[in-house]
Amino acid sequence: MTTMATSTTLLDLLQAGADTAPAIRASGLEPLTYGAFRSLVTRTIDRLNELGIGRGDRVAIVLPNGPEMATAFVAVASASTAAPLNPGYRADEFDFYMSDINTKALVVEEGSTSPAIEVAKNRGITLITLKLDSAGRAGSFTLSAETTGAKPAHGGPATSDDIALILHTSGTTSRPKIVPLSHRNVAASAGNIAAALKLSADDRALNIMPLFHIHGLIAGVLAPLSRGGSIFCTSGFNALKFFHAMDEAAPTWYTGVPTMHQAILSRADHNREIIARHKLRFIRSSSSSLPPQVLAELESVFAAPVVEAYGMTEAAHQMASNPIGATRKPGTVGIAAGPEVAIMDTEGNMLSTGDVGEIVIRGPNVTAGYENNEKANGEAFTNGWFRTGDQGTIDTDGYITITGRLKEIINRGGEKVSPREVDEVLMDHPAVLQVVTFAIPHDKLGEDVAAAVVLREGQQATERELRDFANEHLAHYKVPRKILLLPEIPKGATGKLQRIGLAQKLGLA
Repeated sequence: MTTMATSTTLLDLLQAGADTAPAIRASGLEPLTYGAFRSLVTRTIDRLNELGIGRGDRVAIVLPNGPEMATAFVAVASASTAAPLNPGYRADEFDFYMSDINTKALVVEEGSTSPAIEVAKNRGITLITLKLDSAGRAGSFTLSAETTGAKPAHGGPATSDDIALILHTSGTTSRPKIVPLSHRNVAASAGNIAAALKLSADDRALNIMPLFHIHGLIAGVLAPLSRGGSIFCTSGFNALKFFHAMDEAAPTWYTGVPTMHQAILSRADHNREIIARHKLRFIRSSSSSLPPQVLAELESVFAAPVVEAYGMTEAAHQMASNPIGATRKPGTVGIAAGPEVAIMDTEGNMLSTGDVGEIVIRGPNVTAGYENNEKANGEAFTNGWFRTGDQGTIDTDGYITITGRLKEIINRGGEKVSPREVDEVLMDHPAVLQVVTFAIPHDKLGEDVAAAVVLREGQQATERELRDFANEHLAHYKVPRKILLLPEIPKGATGKLQRIGLAQKLGLA
């Protein structure tokens, strides 16, 4: 077992665990130890090199959520550049993403019927089949392919400056941008998260996040591995199965997005025995704003602190986090937890404590820039700082408050409305379970305010009552002109509620 030196590659990061300690666990399978995981990575590097794939080559991974997705990501990224793709994509989406990053190989599981396979064949991309370990160890696999390629230009294990992971931004308003993250970036971020959460080898994570997403990969997989802890990998988030998984995994923590926490709370009453039996050390929330009301309910139900963190793909996930065992300020995303964080105005001047402006970051976990996109890089980087696109402020104690996405701020005839402020007011209504405030077009004002609301089971409220309630707590121009009562709000692939484009999705634009 090595000391907690700073890891700069994924293979370094795996040295944190003792040979016989469990690294990857899953339902009904033998755990994969750190020793076995390290040799799996070494074998995978050799195997991919035999297939003509080496450092810098792009390998798309289309696997279901679970232990093999976690281990394949680490192993493939240690030999080449991993590009995890959402298995739910349609053929034209696979075609776009795989061609956009110049994919050299595709990894799918044995027996897969993914449309990605046909796309790979049409594009002459090497097809690699992942076969499960016959010994039934969680996450253990072998790779097979029909052809072997020429010797790779750059073989052997990846170095800290090699690109470990390539992801696309969600691209709600424009063509998705390619974000390359080096081994140094992702190892730094994993270490930042582990430090913020005070993770140790005794911690057991329950992973419910999708593993084609930066949150699941870095916080759900790499952060626990960086401290020699174990991860219980599920087949993805399912509110009906969460407590069964919790009972089997006996975790000390889990990380999720706000919609997951809300779904878990809706089933908590029937599972109080399991909650009592497996006391969590903490719960982590990231990827979008957690309403303070949900945070309070989670803490009351689980009797554990909720750590709200702030992340984005370009920062290899984490930028800030509320500290454990120190002052927490609900409604903030905590203090800088890895990179430097500051506030900048539109001209590139740094602002003072308490001023509202754009949140900017720099540090070892931040991408060096988008791939093949000089225009986006010119807009995103100013004097070495990455502009996050989030509006916010930092108080005298260093706690960061996000007031909204700059693109999501509603401009109602010159009056600026932060959708998050409206969300939080409506969430205080006893009948309201979920809210997303968003812009709708207005012929004279340009934009107006609307909100989609899901009511709590068995509760009643009319649009008029909710508007009157908002009117008591908000300036008149911030009160939603239209409130839609819905059984469910449409979500993105990672379970996040998305404001941009919601007016179109709901037929209001």
